Amino acid sequence: MNRRSFLALTAGGAAAASAGLVGQRWLSHAREVAAAGASTAVRSSQGVLNLDLVAQETRIAIPGTAGRALTYNGLLPGPLLELEAGDAVQILLHNQLRQPTNLHYHGLHVSPEGNADNVFLSVQPGASQSYSFRIPEDHPAGLFYYHPHHHGTVADQVFGGLGGALIVRGALDRIPEVQAAQEEVLFLKDLPADREPSMGGAMLGREGSVLTVNGQVNPRIEIPAGGLLRLRFVNGSNARFWRLALEGHRLHLIATDGGALERPFAVEDLLLVPGARADVLVQISPTGGRFRLRNRAYNRIGRSMMGMGRMMASSQGEETIATVQTDGATTPKPLPQQLLPVQPLNNPVRTRRFVMNHGMAPGMGMVFLINGQAYDHQRIDTRVRLGEIEEWELVNTGVMDHPFHVHVNPMQVISRNGQPEPFPAWRDVVLVRAGETVRVRTQFRDFPGRSVYHCHILDHEELGMMGNLLIEA
Repeated sequence: MNRRSFLALTAGGAAAASAGLVGQRWLSHAREVAAAGASTAVRSSQGVLNLDLVAQETRIAIPGTAGRALTYNGLLPGPLLELEAGDAVQILLHNQLRQPTNLHYHGLHVSPEGNADNVFLSVQPGASQSYSFRIPEDHPAGLFYYHPHHHGTVADQVFGGLGGALIVRGALDRIPEVQAAQEEVLFLKDLPADREPSMGGAMLGREGSVLTVNGQVNPRIEIPAGGLLRLRFVNGSNARFWRLALEGHRLHLIATDGGALERPFAVEDLLLVPGARADVLVQISPTGGRFRLRNRAYNRIGRSMMGMGRMMASSQGEETIATVQTDGATTPKPLPQQLLPVQPLNNPVRTRRFVMNHGMAPGMGMVFLINGQAYDHQRIDTRVRLGEIEEWELVNTGVMDHPFHVHVNPMQVISRNGQPEPFPAWRDVVLVRAGETVRVRTQFRDFPGRSVYHCHILDHEELGMMGNLLIEA
């Protein structure tokens, strides 16, 4: 496919996406709320988290938007779920949308079968679905993400606003320096502006131009001067990459998708792809002040699409998404020197290769492909054995960056284009840039069953960049 054909398809996708977002085809009657501020927390009690979760359209009061979004329980983002390893989860999902939906517990190491993290369940409009599972006793502490995952509607629903954060408490939270920090969960979500088409269209992945943090535009975080701040980021966007930097401060990364690092890793800015999470510690200046949390420009379009890449990068620019304001002062607190061990995955039993690209399919138009195939609900693409360690070679021969996500079991990145990763970490979303080859390892632990792997630019997943994974006992 040549560049002109790609641009024409992209422009058509943008117009269709804009019309679909503000049309009536996906929603039931809107619920009225005063505002969509930071979501409320729901915590487990006596080892059980019980929750009724309603997916619905809600009127919102976020400046610059069309005044409505898709929400859970009328909140944008949805309720913050907080529990401990070993807790039972019992959620009853009520679908008040006009599309089928379901729930995915992104990053949790739980069963993909039955009424646990089963993305093949379909909850029809007006119907309800119970979800019941237990967090393993040895589940790592971390920040996770729940969102719809019904193939065919997932991109619309996540772009429309559905999603929420989920915390599993554990050993990381009990490290004294981490425990002493002021914790803030920041759910990052871009929303479409009123009467304005989304940027990029489905072919590139839709982005909204209104940037929100916990459902607010440029909220303020207050902390004493000299304080230690723990920022816990969730990228709840459909396609937007967030590149985060705090004015006048370094970020000290302490955890990625799947849990803690071995020690803090200092960065000037943090790139967070769709579906990814990260924890950072920040030592706030003892002299105090106001500091902007900035989202810096990032170009996720390769060199062969330079014109479109410049458009996407310039459309983002650099923007303040939150402000850290000091109030009072405290004795400066130290960073931890050690966190938690990351057990390496050695001696893989086999290596597999997954090539990501896009192309044209007869009768289907433009599709996104893994190993030359678009997604087929009935086909098993990859069979693996329970308990085994495998090495996967992720190859991107296309013109766009793709964040590769696998369900149930996290991965360790071994190398990028032959260069080893700077530190070991657990991830369930791995960025594979255009033209890049990334080697990862994963172990299929504890849970047999059928799940999926896919690009977490959810428009690309919908257009075919997904495969079915069967873990056989």
